[in-house]
Amino acid sequence: MTMMATGTVMAADTVQLDLHDSVQMALENNRTIRQALTDVDTAKWSLSSARRTMGPTLTWTTSANRIGGDSLDSAHTAHAAGLGPAYDYAWNNTAQVGMPLYNAAVRGQINQARYGLNTADLTLEETKQAIRLQATSDYYQILQCRNLIDVQQDAVMTLQKHLDNVNAQYRVGTVAKSDVLASQVQLANAQQSLVTAQNNYDIAVSTLNNVIGLPTDTVLDIRDQLKYTKYDLSQDDCTVYALQNRADGAAARYAVKRAEAAVQTAKAGYQPTVNAAVSKAIGGEKPFDNDHTSSDSWSAGVNASWDIFDNGITQASVNSANMALLKAQEASAQTDDQIRLDVRTAYLGLQAAEKNIQTTSVAVTQAEEDYKIAQVRYSAGVGTNLDVMDAEEKLTTARTNYYTALYNYNTSKASLDKAMGIPVDLDVVKYTAAEKTGKAAPQARKDAALNENAVFEMAQLEQQKKQATEEAKQAEQVQAAAPDTTIQQAADNAGSSAEPVSSETVAADMAK
Repeated sequence: MTMMATGTVMAADTVQLDLHDSVQMALENNRTIRQALTDVDTAKWSLSSARRTMGPTLTWTTSANRIGGDSLDSAHTAHAAGLGPAYDYAWNNTAQVGMPLYNAAVRGQINQARYGLNTADLTLEETKQAIRLQATSDYYQILQCRNLIDVQQDAVMTLQKHLDNVNAQYRVGTVAKSDVLASQVQLANAQQSLVTAQNNYDIAVSTLNNVIGLPTDTVLDIRDQLKYTKYDLSQDDCTVYALQNRADGAAARYAVKRAEAAVQTAKAGYQPTVNAAVSKAIGGEKPFDNDHTSSDSWSAGVNASWDIFDNGITQASVNSANMALLKAQEASAQTDDQIRLDVRTAYLGLQAAEKNIQTTSVAVTQAEEDYKIAQVRYSAGVGTNLDVMDAEEKLTTARTNYYTALYNYNTSKASLDKAMGIPVDLDVVKYTAAEKTGKAAPQARKDAALNENAVFEMAQLEQQKKQATEEAKQAEQVQAAAPDTTIQQAADNAGSSAEPVSSETVAADMAK
């Protein structure tokens, strides 16, 4: 889709999209997701840094000095008498290999970094879900604005016909001048509302372009229509699913684990640290010489240190870490409460919109009939111009309310998908299960990935961009070689993206 859209933009600055394409492009191009990817990479390298702290290190120290003074005069005198060496320069080199054997603080830091990476993975999935919701809502906003344009265009056409009728009757003297003026004002107001609706549509298109990574002035060819599809899941089912699958809920639980690891890190102050070290030192008048025999030495052994009394510093650190743990636990519980509220809010909004669809559909039919009656009565001379304009205004309002109810239903459904934690690329339950068995984050992602092309690190994104560029070049070559071959056909030959998980899929799985 990216290849097809890019080719279309370059050719005619127009892109044909549907909802699936919009979501996929947003997931591929949105900068908020890229920022979340950098957070994953940062957490990955923080974990790598913590783990490497427990590995061996090699340190080389060297010094060069010009020496002299009274203390060396006797050495020079002895050297002149042939009794010993005299030195004017002193070079010293020391190499040391060290490795921690026991360090509880480092072990705690490793656990903190590990859970930090888990949190970053889940936050990335949460970000993807949020961008999917944003792209979906913006897509529906375009459909809604287009519907409202149609409503206002119908209103302008209707009022124009009515004004023509009023003018005809005024010319023969059957109506007053006030009827003409009132009809002209009503038409002008409708024309103004049409301009506003058209401007709102342009803004909605630019907004979606910004989300999916296209230039804001790109013209979108969208042929979908807002429609009603019944939702079968109960509120309780949605809530249970959300508590198990919401990425932010799982991330909050990993934040608790990270805080627990921080407590263990603080308690490491009560324990000793043990290190192994091997060192070799040489010294001489020239670099890397060892003619200073007193400086030629080596050592190998183990050293340990233990703060027997630190004036309560460790206890204070433990108390502080315990308070941070309590805060994380409260935050996790608050997240679960928010999940329940999000599901209930979205579900109730969905139900209200569903009822409004039925009500407003009937209201549109009634308003159309009322307007026809008002027109007939006015033409027959038994109704007033005010009756016609009032009926037309009610008809426009009824149509607007109907499309608004459709829009609210579809956006509420998208919000409910987000509130439930319908996954994009990562199955949260499988991910946490893999992590509990001791698997590292990359393997846990692999076990829980829903799409083969799912991106979890910046390196994967760069690789996909490179591949997409190569495929685009191949498509251009095919297009140049065979003019009848369209870019769409080339994209189909290159392969298509996997279908996203939907709430209908979840409903089917839960029914099983």
